[in-house]
Amino acid sequence: MKNIKIENMDWVSYKELTEGGKCKIILPVGAIEQHGPHMSLNPDVLIPSYIAEKVAEKADSMLVAPAISYGYKSQVKSGGGNFFPGTTCVSGSALEHYVFDVLQAYVNHGNREFILINGHFENSVYLCEAADKLVKQCDAHNISVKIYLLSYWDFISEETVAKVFPDGFTGWAVEHGGVLETSIMLSIHPELVDMSKAVDVEPASFPPYDVFPPDPSWVAPSGTLSSPVKATEEKGKLILEECITGIVKHLN
Repeated sequence: MKNIKIENMDWVSYKELTEGGKCKIILPVGAIEQHGPHMSLNPDVLIPSYIAEKVAEKADSMLVAPAISYGYKSQVKSGGGNFFPGTTCVSGSALEHYVFDVLQAYVNHGNREFILINGHFENSVYLCEAADKLVKQCDAHNISVKIYLLSYWDFISEETVAKVFPDGFTGWAVEHGGVLETSIMLSIHPELVDMSKAVDVEPASFPPYDVFPPDPSWVAPSGTLSSPVKATEEKGKLILEECITGIVKHLN
């Protein structure tokens, strides 16, 4: 097996692998957020980290950086909200600056291409800001940098969605803690899932606006925005295979 995790390397080996910008650096970015009573707080970190490692194993000249675990504030209509114990988030500006600083450090090492794999919907716009700011700063110093930003669920085809949700798909927005994430976790970390605690809820239905302060009554007491009870390990493997294959195909 290739040694693809930067955190497990000594500095000399890391320097030899990356000098001249010959590797793409994959940075998983997630969140610590409740995912219902049946699952751990860290699927948004573990899932993109797993995908990053499998992509690097299959691809050429890719290394995986340690994941950024804390993400932007959980929003009611996509993550259940910040009022659940255990959900531990940061501000958008904090995430943007942190990701920028981490990427800047890797640029200083000589790296020039990066893949950000996002595992938390709310992170997206702040990762865009960090990437855009870094590219512009590097360009001002005549350094050419390229950053690919993706969310793994965007690589799931309609055919796979039909297999995973045979009774109908209500959309990614309400998949928080539902079949998608639970199935993947059953595949990669079954020890962190207890299906006996899974709560069967109807897909969340929200008004066409947000409100601040957030209203806890908009979310089921379980914290999930749809039911996880039909999640299976097999569905998780199907989803992962398609995501990993798709990312390698597009970015190798």
